[in-house]
Amino acid sequence: MPFRFIHASDLHLGRRFANIPDPGDNGVRGRLMDARHNVIARLAEVARAQGARDILLAGDTFDSSTPSQQVLTQTLHALAGHTDLHWWLLPGNHDNLLNAEPLWHQISTQASDNVHPILGGDSLEPAVGVALLPCPVTARRVGRDLTAALPDIATPAESIRIGLAHGGMLDFTDTGEQIPPDRDRSAGLDYLALGDWHGRLRVSARTHYCGTPEHDRFKHEGRGQCLAVSIDGPGAEPQVEAIETGTFLWLQRELHLQDGAPAAQALEALLPGIEQRRNTLVQVTARGLAALTEHAALHEAVARHAPGFAHFTLRTEALETLHRAEDLDQIERVGAIRQAAEALMAEAINPDRSRADRDIATAALNRLYTYTRGSAE
Repeated sequence: MPFRFIHASDLHLGRRFANIPDPGDNGVRGRLMDARHNVIARLAEVARAQGARDILLAGDTFDSSTPSQQVLTQTLHALAGHTDLHWWLLPGNHDNLLNAEPLWHQISTQASDNVHPILGGDSLEPAVGVALLPCPVTARRVGRDLTAALPDIATPAESIRIGLAHGGMLDFTDTGEQIPPDRDRSAGLDYLALGDWHGRLRVSARTHYCGTPEHDRFKHEGRGQCLAVSIDGPGAEPQVEAIETGTFLWLQRELHLQDGAPAAQALEALLPGIEQRRNTLVQVTARGLAALTEHAALHEAVARHAPGFAHFTLRTEALETLHRAEDLDQIERVGAIRQAAEALMAEAINPDRSRADRDIATAALNRLYTYTRGSAE
């Protein structure tokens, strides 16, 4: 019989999403936190649909070494509620064994029988003929490759060998912690289940990052997912299927504008249908060139559409302003306001000013245009 299991990681339960502005307390942070908790039930649904009994969590189940008692208790209750499934919890860098020792002690003493906290590197047997070789993260910075011991771990003959680890394969700071991309081959693994990278990444046929089941940043677009894995036997190439589990859709869009382009219509063409928006977080980066009129039209369009989304961010740092004297007539033709507008435009195009000063003048001019336009209406 093939061994089927779910490979998931980086649930980061208890994360507060401080990176997401919550203007007017619209509740998006709370909704994102709830979605992370609810992903436990979605992983269980996927496991049953795939005929899998075991769910391997490759680190960072919790966002910190000291989650609140409420987060911990509710997590243990949620896991215990799926009595037909077995949950294998590997400590990651966020909930490592050293900093989170009280956390793992509490899990070990309070978790139900179907929850298996992995506190050491001994081989485990989730099923007959299957050896699970874990590499729990012992400290926030360990300074060594925790998978280095895998080649020397002996397992019964004709066993399916599955490695479970948390860490990266690139080392930008020369810490020595990186996992070599050929670890599956050097350790004779049939599958290496990795966590830490929050996006889906296939390293090789036998080595995979599953990504987080509920995304938490714009770096990784789309919805979170897990991997359904099936291995027919020792030496057989695993069958791996990515399955969406995320409630929220994270989108990044590039809006390219040129002189004369209708900014509002161009923005609207990038956005998903209204039926998807409530559970969508979108970040639009505007680039190119736009006159004062189109700057204002763009911001007005954002103001119209943003409330329909879970979160909406417009970035305009790369959008230049086309300065035209005739646009000032729409601000005011005479008087103090007109003089202020002319002064700001002069500063915005003054080559003797620094780029930062020109940008400040341009931003002020755009704000003045929007303000006077709104007053006129």
